[in-house]
Amino acid sequence: MKAILLVGHGSRDPEGNEQVRQTIEELKPQLDSELLVETCFLEFERPAIDQGIQTCVEKGATSVFVIPLMLLAAGHSKIHIPAAIDEAKEKYPHVSFTYGRPFGIHEETIEICKSRLEDVGEQINEEDPNTSVILLGRGGSDPDANSDLYKITRLLWEKLNYKFVEPAFMGVTDPLVKEGVERCVKLGAKKIVILPYFLFTGILIKRLENMILEFEQEHPDVEFKLAGYFGFHSRLKTIIKDRIEEALQGEVKMNCDTCVYRIGAMEHIDHHHHHHDHDHDHVHHHHHHHEHEVQKG
Repeated sequence: MKAILLVGHGSRDPEGNEQVRQTIEELKPQLDSELLVETCFLEFERPAIDQGIQTCVEKGATSVFVIPLMLLAAGHSKIHIPAAIDEAKEKYPHVSFTYGRPFGIHEETIEICKSRLEDVGEQINEEDPNTSVILLGRGGSDPDANSDLYKITRLLWEKLNYKFVEPAFMGVTDPLVKEGVERCVKLGAKKIVILPYFLFTGILIKRLENMILEFEQEHPDVEFKLAGYFGFHSRLKTIIKDRIEEALQGEVKMNCDTCVYRIGAMEHIDHHHHHHDHDHDHVHHHHHHHEHEVQKG
């Protein structure tokens, strides 16, 4: 039997974890009914990934397809999930494991961003020289993931009529969201729309809502809007189905399971650290520089 194990990040905010589960429940009817579909989390929530794998095996799976529910390829998808798969291969030698890839640069993510701008009343097809959009990522220490946000920002700019679409991050790396706002103000923006490049709600999204109030006080002449995160967007399910299907077909284009750089990095990373015992408003400060070519979707 084939099992699909969908791996959510996990949040201290129960609402965010519940949104992951609800999305997968809505997705199940669109998948092959013969597939076993299970959900697990990397931190702050149970079942953890080792428990998720164990459940798949106990229910009779002989092939487990591990799909990360993550927007960009960073430390979790490059190091921590493959490490858990390595352990599972030793524990369950009779089971085959296939590792899918994060969402990455997928055309549907751009469409979701456009849709979320329209949801807050933006006329995305009309020229608007007075409005700037900030595409806001989580931020981390992985250069690949940070640079991907820049590429997605450019791809989004190409699909819009705004003069400025700027990248910024919530933490760990620059430019932080406050710097992004100040840059837009200096460029002459009369309205700034902050568009979170986040899958679901969580601590950071709720912190961002409070930051908007601060920005409004600091810049009373500028209108601020906060667009929605991805959430239950129908196109999100399309992306997840694409990643499942390519894994089932053996067409995964990025797989860190065989990456020599990951093997070296494991000497410096305690991959057990993510068992629900630290604040993950930051992103881990490990450096896993992939110097092999990664094909984009």
